[in-house]
Amino acid sequence: MTLDRLTPLDDEGVLRVVLETPQGSRHKLKYEPKDRTFKIGSTLPAGMTMPFDFGFFPGTKAADGDPLDVLVMMDGPAYPGVVVNVRLLGVIEGEQSDDGEQPYRNDRLIAVAEGSTERGDLRRLSDLDDSLVTQIETFFETYAKLTGKSFRAIGRRGDRVARRLLDEATTPA
Repeated sequence: MTLDRLTPLDDEGVLRVVLETPQGSRHKLKYEPKDRTFKIGSTLPAGMTMPFDFGFFPGTKAADGDPLDVLVMMDGPAYPGVVVNVRLLGVIEGEQSDDGEQPYRNDRLIAVAEGSTERGDLRRLSDLDDSLVTQIETFFETYAKLTGKSFRAIGRRGDRVARRLLDEATTPA
């Protein structure tokens, strides 16, 4: 099965994510379903790297027209195209605008990899240190600003809201 035919739930009902950009990378990768390849979408500015693995829930379409974004906390970076079983922790709700255009929602779901030995005890966004969540928000704000966009965190919500956003973004099979 190809990545563009996956759904956010496997046959056993476990959430799964397709990783695009590994933790520590300066290159923000993007899966191109038409070509079934990963391409460099952009390069993060000097001194910036992806704080955790970044990917998407397959079979979803978010308010920005792309698959639903998710930041995955794991014990170390993985590789583009790897499918990871995850548990939702919550969501950083955000608004983004491109070059002064009308703002649109661009939420960042936060999840932890199932079986993580270092972070396996995390169950909700509030389990994370507040300063870490602030750093994640600041990363997305700074990255957007340096690429000619604007991102503003407008709220933090738990796993139930994150799951509702996932359910709403899931496209029919």
